[in-house]
Amino acid sequence: MASLAWLLIPLFAAIGAAIWGGWAARDRTSGDISELAGYARFREVMDKADRSGQSAAPSGSPSAAHSGSDHL
Repeated sequence: MASLAWLLIPLFAAIGAAIWGGWAARDRTSGDISELAGYARFREVMDKADRSGQSAAPSGSPSAAHSGSDHL
């Protein structure tokens, strides 16, 4: 009976490895679709800003800081 218990240990290890392998190989591309769509929208907005002549620089950039008159 003790030898049967020792044989069950590798069996459980193999079952656990199969479960883990199936979980690790699962398809995880579903989240990428929404991220790629968001990136496409970002690119469209940036292209529109370039075509309209607006600066695509953020408001905290040095080019945006010197946009008007410099009063001291």
